[in-house]
Amino acid sequence: MANTGSLKLTAHGDREIVMIREFDAPRNMVFEALTKPELVRQWLLGPPGWTMPVCEIDLRVGGFYRYVWRNQNGEQMGMSGVYREIVPPERIVQTEVFDEPWYPGEAVGTAVLIEERGSTTLTTTVLYASKEARDGVLKSGMESGVAMGYDRLEALLQASQPKRKVG
Repeated sequence: MANTGSLKLTAHGDREIVMIREFDAPRNMVFEALTKPELVRQWLLGPPGWTMPVCEIDLRVGGFYRYVWRNQNGEQMGMSGVYREIVPPERIVQTEVFDEPWYPGEAVGTAVLIEERGSTTLTTTVLYASKEARDGVLKSGMESGVAMGYDRLEALLQASQPKRKVG
């Protein structure tokens, strides 16, 4: 995949969304950025003006995570879930439920990281409780929010890597 910097998002089956993005960084760095609160707070944000005052991650099978975002008007949005499977630095499976559900039911997200020649492809598949829930998420504009977050993640990864020598 040579489209570093672009998100590929597709509906799959009746209840899934599949998101694929390549990052110009080793897999272990991408995995850490997905699982360390001090890094997640820097990239997993909504539109400009949002912050993440709460980012709790208990990275173990059965462990709980909690995110709360806040915008400049003080409005908040919270989400939490439980880790079902963790295989560092290859795979994470977790549930997700929003405090104020904007889609029905619980979703299950599976992130798979594959490294090739120093770049990592992150494939995230989210399985929703129903086709209606999945379709509602697709209509919500979430694609642009995910793309913005992944752009921030790429910038964070690039800033964290030692500069490569040319020549």
